[in-house]
Amino acid sequence: MPMNTKEPTWDPNWQEAYADMITTPTDAVKRIRPGQRVFVGTGCGQPQALVNALTARGAELTDTEIIHLLTSGDAPYADEKLSEYFRVNSFFISKNVRGIIQEGLGDYTPIFLSDIPRLFTSGQTPLDAALIQVSPPDERGMCSLGVSVDIVRSAAENASVVIAEVNANMPRTLGESCMHAHDFDILVPTDTPLIELESPSQTDVTRQIGEYVAALIDDGATIEFGIGSIPQSVIEYLKDKKDLGIHTEMFTDAIIDLVESGAVTGDRKTLDRGKIVASFCMGTKKLYDYIDNNPVFAFHPTEYVNDPFIIGQQHKQVAINVALEIDLTGQVCADSLGTRFYSGIGGQVDFNRGAARSNGGKAIIAIPSTAMGGTISRIATRLSPGAGVVTTRGDVHYVVTEYGVAYLHGKSVAERAIALISIAHPDFRGQLIREAVEAKYLRADMADVEGKMVIGPKDYRATHVLDDGNQVAFRRIHPTDEPGMRDLFYALSQETMYYRFMSHVKKVPRKELQNFVYVNHREDIAIVATVPEAHGDEIVAVGRYYLDPKTNMAEVAFVVHDSWQNKGIGSFLLTQLATIARRNGIRGFTAEVLRANRAMQHVFQQCEFQVSSAPNQDVYSFEIVF
Repeated sequence: MPMNTKEPTWDPNWQEAYADMITTPTDAVKRIRPGQRVFVGTGCGQPQALVNALTARGAELTDTEIIHLLTSGDAPYADEKLSEYFRVNSFFISKNVRGIIQEGLGDYTPIFLSDIPRLFTSGQTPLDAALIQVSPPDERGMCSLGVSVDIVRSAAENASVVIAEVNANMPRTLGESCMHAHDFDILVPTDTPLIELESPSQTDVTRQIGEYVAALIDDGATIEFGIGSIPQSVIEYLKDKKDLGIHTEMFTDAIIDLVESGAVTGDRKTLDRGKIVASFCMGTKKLYDYIDNNPVFAFHPTEYVNDPFIIGQQHKQVAINVALEIDLTGQVCADSLGTRFYSGIGGQVDFNRGAARSNGGKAIIAIPSTAMGGTISRIATRLSPGAGVVTTRGDVHYVVTEYGVAYLHGKSVAERAIALISIAHPDFRGQLIREAVEAKYLRADMADVEGKMVIGPKDYRATHVLDDGNQVAFRRIHPTDEPGMRDLFYALSQETMYYRFMSHVKKVPRKELQNFVYVNHREDIAIVATVPEAHGDEIVAVGRYYLDPKTNMAEVAFVVHDSWQNKGIGSFLLTQLATIARRNGIRGFTAEVLRANRAMQHVFQQCEFQVSSAPNQDVYSFEIVF
């Protein structure tokens, strides 16, 4: 992507041209009267001089409502001592106002971010004044809203009085970000550093989540990064991707390394091809310098960036958002801790629904498995009393924790519960299974798998191209594979079933299916072979070994779908299982094969290890030593 070009971005003589509009912060806020509704600019674009001047007048401004999306830095008006003068009403709760809102001395308005501009334009939420921050005007008189276009543009277009803090340090962002100086009523020149926000620190948990999320992102995808450390952690694992696009409500400094890596071109975007589209950013001076007059970045207002119909038109749009809690049916709480409001709806639903509509898109909710130092599971049977649902169970698609990925869309409640329990923290899986059985989400016999809910390590994945050109993927079995295993078994011919189970099996008991999918991944290993189908991956084969700790030998067995037999899948499964077994210190394999099952005998006889066999009535007993 083209590099930032540093050229003069504003008219050095602008103050002379607009002298009749210029005043001081103190005089500017005298236009505000008691009982009015005052909008304050977003995030790192908060007009600090104007906010401080307004707060200083607090005793004169009884019943003044301060309305904003979210703000960074200090919020001096959100002081309990000033609560009789200023009442905060926030569309998204940031740390600087969280305390006063949770004390009941401020308000939170839950709303989709894409809907907020309509509140202003329709007059449903009339604004008496807007305090915003802009860059100095250029020779044409155009000022840039800089780091915060979002709902600021709509507020500035609809407020009765617009007071603009004109800061020489505000970068000039391009896109739909400029307004003429005459669109404002008062100009207040300043030359102070913008509020800076350091990138959130990463932990082993957030990095692991980031790695899992990144694995879901294809080359050529268009990405939205939600707020918080987890979406930013994904960036670390995207630098080897190709032709990524970005359409996101916000970004941080982390975007710089991703762009510089060459992974972002935007060449496959449906809309705004070649452009990084956002509505605001929050970061450090390094970021502000990088985006200044940079044609790669296009800042647009929220009503465009967060429109689900715009988002849905993008090629492979991926939405990455976070949550505070999720229940076993898939309800996502992202704005409250019980009855205590914590953040907001923000753009989660906008982008989740947009990504779901996108051709090849993916809607992802990322969440650490625990909170409060590991004492609370964020995956719960039921949401905490009073917790609000931001993303409904009908809207949720992917959920990612540090223990893996659960895909919920189109799944039954029982399938959702198993998928989510399997990516919960191991310390809570047993409790979640018991509670799910009690809630009738799971059948009573699922209580038997309480101690078997183990997820295999992420180290094993392989692909193999068969002689006929088909590519088959191999991975460890997962608790959510029970329906796929059931489909495999009922698709087998009676001959194949007889060879595998050495009896004429008419049906596969549920217990047998559970024994296949709930394994401990050392003494008991299962690998499935899958091929892609329209409904998702189809299991076409499974290989498994069971360790006898007394002999340190493991019994091995396979079953392959009839239409995929004699293609080398069994041999490949044997090789992969042997690799895992040797890594686990297992001495070798044993197997019992019916005399009539010549294909399986051939698999063992042709393997690379030391093989011996002996007839025993209707079977051959094989011993394979590594």
